[in-house]
Amino acid sequence: MSQTSKASVNFIEITEEQAGQRLDNFLLRELKGVPKSRVYKIIRGGEVRINKGRVDVTYRLEAGDILRVPPVRVADAPDTAPAQAASHRVHLDILFEDDAILAIDKPAGLAVHGGSGVSFGLIELLRAQRPDAKFLELVHRLDRETSGILLVAKKRSALVKLHDMLRDNHRIDKRYLAMVAGVWPDDKRHLRYKLFKYTTPAGERRVRVTPDGQESHTVVYRRRVGQQYSLVECELKTGRTHQIRVHLATAGFPILGDEKYGDFTLNKQLPREGLKRMFLHSWQLTLEHPLTGETMKLEAPVPIELAKFVDDNTAPAAVKKEAAVAPKPKTSPAKPKAAK
Repeated sequence: MSQTSKASVNFIEITEEQAGQRLDNFLLRELKGVPKSRVYKIIRGGEVRINKGRVDVTYRLEAGDILRVPPVRVADAPDTAPAQAASHRVHLDILFEDDAILAIDKPAGLAVHGGSGVSFGLIELLRAQRPDAKFLELVHRLDRETSGILLVAKKRSALVKLHDMLRDNHRIDKRYLAMVAGVWPDDKRHLRYKLFKYTTPAGERRVRVTPDGQESHTVVYRRRVGQQYSLVECELKTGRTHQIRVHLATAGFPILGDEKYGDFTLNKQLPREGLKRMFLHSWQLTLEHPLTGETMKLEAPVPIELAKFVDDNTAPAAVKKEAAVAPKPKTSPAKPKAAK
């Protein structure tokens, strides 16, 4: 890829790795800091050209295309200093890695990316720790207080394929463990509530159930039950924002420690019982490798403090899947495995 000065017209030759992306998505990433409305305006106005011709925003780039980009004002680059400073003291557990994808066991409390008052997130931290990496992009997201498996793409082709898999009937099997208030009555239950995403006046993202919301579907399996709380496994059939949290709360079984949708009175007593965070953990992903097609099953052990809370508050005889509540070992993680 070759580019001229930012003050003049840029000509970008599309590489094999960049091919397959929609034009608008490519430019939104390239022109960081430029308002989305401005990006669409220069495309629709014919200022952006492919091989000297006008194209639609939905055009998919091909290897060898010559993309003409007019001079646009780009905001100052984001401050990378906080991530750089933290990169030496924050350890990220790697569950799997090859030349296409990276699976990380994200700790609770770490956002996946910076913004909205967060100086940096996991992706900025990872880029700071790997300055020579040419490409690192989030495949999906986890809420800040949710722990567990997070996928990062190391190649554009892998990212595109994984996004296609998520859109196509959610072909990545995602399983979460959640501890909820109350005694869950069923071995298996389907939750289907239409969800609407909105922003509060304070700028906080929220989701509520509405008749005209987006279709969403979670399958809930009972794993362990106690006198007050239950451990459930949630299988995502769709991937809406805060889906599990809102579905469980709407069903009358809010997640323990959930500060947005939970039982706020109950949450205040949980630290005294040994729970100091939201009990939601992404523990298993099953998918086809985006480049090889090989079936992969990734698992992230439950953090020790969560496993202890389960043992203290549920009956061991009710265990349906021991692997789901095995505590995370204190020893160092195994070396990353490479795909066959």
